[in-house]
Amino acid sequence: MTARIVLQQADIARALTRISHEILESQRGSSAAGSDLILLGIPTRGVLLARRIGALLQSIEPGTSTVGALDVTMYRDDLAKNPTRAPSPTDIPPGGIDGKTVILVDDVLYSGRTIRCALDALSDLGRPRAVRLAVLVDRGHRELPIRADFVGKNLPTAVEERIFVRMTETDGIDEVTIE
Repeated sequence: MTARIVLQQADIARALTRISHEILESQRGSSAAGSDLILLGIPTRGVLLARRIGALLQSIEPGTSTVGALDVTMYRDDLAKNPTRAPSPTDIPPGGIDGKTVILVDDVLYSGRTIRCALDALSDLGRPRAVRLAVLVDRGHRELPIRADFVGKNLPTAVEERIFVRMTETDGIDEVTIE
């Protein structure tokens, strides 16, 4: 099986910059102050993407957001099939999520099941004012009525294809491939 590169480092950087600007624009005119914006990355690569978006937001408008991580492992409905999945730490910024705008960040949106798990996990942590979703890649094939508010790239795929997101922090390279 051959891999086809669909996003390279410059493409990913451009997509994250666009997502950052769209997030800021969506906050304009809302009653939420900038400090009421929390980015929660879903491990593993969603956390890395949330940190990158958070850094971009800070460079554009300092004090705009805080970044954390939301592990959804124990909320998954496929633990019986994948029992070796190791939980990652959940890191909620000081002050919690109550009354805040939470933006969930993930690398690939596919069936929507991971996001459903994230919504379940969020409800155990508090009651945000609003929840939005930012993804680097939306590949379609939803099984649940979930859509992303901020998308880096829509990549229609066949069900048998797989999308791999590689990031410098964990993989030594920034790229997205379809295999």
